Amino acid sequence: MHINRRHFFERCGTGLARIAFASLLAESAGAAPKQPHFGGKAKSIIYLFMEGGPSQLDLLDYKPKLAEMNGQTTPPSLLEGKRFAFMERMAAPKLYGTRSKFERRGQSGQWISNRLRHVGSVADDIAIVNSVVTTNVNHSPAMVMAHTGSMVPGRPSLGAWLVYGLGSEAKDLPAFVAMTSGPRGPRNATDIWGSGFLPTEYQGVPFLNGPDPIFNLQNPPGVSTERQSRAIDAIRDLNQTRLDATGDSEIATRIASYEMAFRMQASCPDLMNLGTESASTLEMYGATPGKASFANNCLLARRLVERGVRCVQVYHTDWDHHTNIERGLDKVCPEVDRPAAALILDLKRRGLLDSTVVAWGGEFGRTPMREGGEGAAGRNHQIDAMSVFLAGGGVRGGVTVGRTDELGFKPVEDPVHVHDLHATLLRLFGVDHTKLTYRYQGRDFRLTDVHGNPVRKLIA
Repeated sequence: MHINRRHFFERCGTGLARIAFASLLAESAGAAPKQPHFGGKAKSIIYLFMEGGPSQLDLLDYKPKLAEMNGQTTPPSLLEGKRFAFMERMAAPKLYGTRSKFERRGQSGQWISNRLRHVGSVADDIAIVNSVVTTNVNHSPAMVMAHTGSMVPGRPSLGAWLVYGLGSEAKDLPAFVAMTSGPRGPRNATDIWGSGFLPTEYQGVPFLNGPDPIFNLQNPPGVSTERQSRAIDAIRDLNQTRLDATGDSEIATRIASYEMAFRMQASCPDLMNLGTESASTLEMYGATPGKASFANNCLLARRLVERGVRCVQVYHTDWDHHTNIERGLDKVCPEVDRPAAALILDLKRRGLLDSTVVAWGGEFGRTPMREGGEGAAGRNHQIDAMSVFLAGGGVRGGVTVGRTDELGFKPVEDPVHVHDLHATLLRLFGVDHTKLTYRYQGRDFRLTDVHGNPVRKLIA
């Protein structure tokens, strides 16, 4: 009987052999840590994604001239050649100056809206980019673009590329986790945390939005841990037989997923128990144990990266303000402002910010023109200018990169395409975006396709 190395370790009963077999499973699932191309400070990323398109003009990109010209008809020359969603609504639109109050915050003096006053308290830790450009005016393709570098679904997401390139230090948790809060799940959910044409072991694992983010952590009544272990062993044996016969890497992923699920039953109850946090920490985030909220998800994200998780995506899905933008921002900004700032502060005090990138942004920005009636004004989709901010993991804090024209229509200094943003994020991890490739259908693919340049002004 032929016995290969994996089969030997699987059958052997010694502790050392079991450890070795677990290591082999980890390697087969792409989870073993790997060396970057060069020295990078970042080890993990927490991407706070505001789905729907947060208005940069009301939050991070201060435009006093736009406020001065509020209500005036937009000069036709500024609209020529522009693409907007719902073009039929864009006939002779009026300019719309923000009602938000901007202030210079921190020693760096960055302009930040009072709607993000908590974020303003960490102004010297963040880099604001006011000149991000994307490609598609509609939510779904723009969401896919923001996560995968392509408008067409089916490409690997940023998190999948990072796990493929660097592996994970988490032994009992997935390398890549996605969480959401808001009135619904994010558009194109499986595409934006999927692995595309990469093996499925690199895809993100969604946690549910509620008091029980992971189902079935407890065994059913009458099923002991020993009994469950025997069942998993039997399933593993069957899968291993099939793997030996076919060499299909997806079967190795299946084996590893069963093993991971079994380990998560032991590790996740402690992970999910936010009640172990101090009262001051819960207050800082505005988190309530057992409650579904963006604040809880931010605190859980910190606990995940503490345990070695490579990528955490945290979604807030209520930012599409075509009408009543003032009322909309009054609702959503308090939901995210305090937890986002608390996350940065908490990581910093725990010594984790140096190795954790925190990113905040959406799929596109909003227009300088008003959409909707006088009493219920909103803003349309804007692909030529949006704002994001970054902190930690080698980011140069206290700087504003990129500048748009005085009305906020387009970048006039340091335009940053989504591809450039992706290249910069990879660079923070010590990854050369041109070398992190995967051959598929006869050519080498990468996150940035054939584009992208790291933004040096963002890197410390």
